[in-house]
Amino acid sequence: MTMKAVVISSPGGPEALEVREVEDLPAPGDGEVLVKVAAAGVNRADTVQRQGKYPPPPGASLYPGLECSGTILALGPNVPPRWAVGDQVCALLTGGGYAEKVVVPAGQLLPVPEGVSLTDAAGLPEVACTVWSTVFMTSHLSPGESFLIHGGSSGIGTFAIQIAKHLGIKVFVTAGSEEKLAACKDLGADVCINYKTEDFVARIKEETDGKGVDVVLDNIGGSYLQRNLNTLAVDGRLFIIGFMGGVVTEVNLAVMLARRLTVQAAGLRNRDITNKAQIVSEVEKNVWPAVVLGKVKPVVYKTFPLSEAAESHKLMETSSHIGKILLIP
Repeated sequence: MTMKAVVISSPGGPEALEVREVEDLPAPGDGEVLVKVAAAGVNRADTVQRQGKYPPPPGASLYPGLECSGTILALGPNVPPRWAVGDQVCALLTGGGYAEKVVVPAGQLLPVPEGVSLTDAAGLPEVACTVWSTVFMTSHLSPGESFLIHGGSSGIGTFAIQIAKHLGIKVFVTAGSEEKLAACKDLGADVCINYKTEDFVARIKEETDGKGVDVVLDNIGGSYLQRNLNTLAVDGRLFIIGFMGGVVTEVNLAVMLARRLTVQAAGLRNRDITNKAQIVSEVEKNVWPAVVLGKVKPVVYKTFPLSEAAESHKLMETSSHIGKILLIP
């Protein structure tokens, strides 16, 4: 038996992605389920993997894809009784989403929330788990606080705006075009800043009477570090989840001491399955009810067939999209 999957022929540009007939997956092991993929989310991490700069962890699938939605085809031994063959689910993956089938630890499954289509559900696990584990579980962003999201129109950004607003948090975003800023405003962002034409530090100081914001979620890294620190209020927390602006910079630490600031960074993919299961369980408890109420909706920009994975990466790398990009096997 074979199945279709997207293979990285050799590290490089989007054209390195090829759909091939590959060997079928083995039966699910202890605590695992086999899922027939309905849709897979495309994430920036996938483009970095394709370039050869983000290899899968040991034992993970070599095919890209960090989240999917689909239907359970088979259960391995010792899967919790809540899951059954035929269930519609979405899942956080360590890899392998760009394929017709994928094997997932049961702790990384979520039910498709009521009111969300099976396809659109593929756009939720990675953003929900990333945002909940970083700014909520680790940085303890709380109702009544203020929050700056860089790249507000990204998959992460569009989700973060909605969940933060639902929880009573004042939301600031940066984005690079009027169209993107308008989309952020529609999702509930309070202050939308065009980073190409405005100094976000000055604008935030102005909007907060010089105080700054409580938490910053940053995907830029090096080139923004000092400005992010300068944006934070007393006891502020900066959480870094990406390095689009480089990994090395020089920084004046005095501001950290003066305002008791915290800098944190983490990814999802390399966490162990116990840690991922804990995050997924917290997301189901805290985020899923908001999705069911329609307070948080998946924002899907475009879907591509699996055969056009290269096109999906080209779009991701232009950064012209608003929300999530999905692949449909």
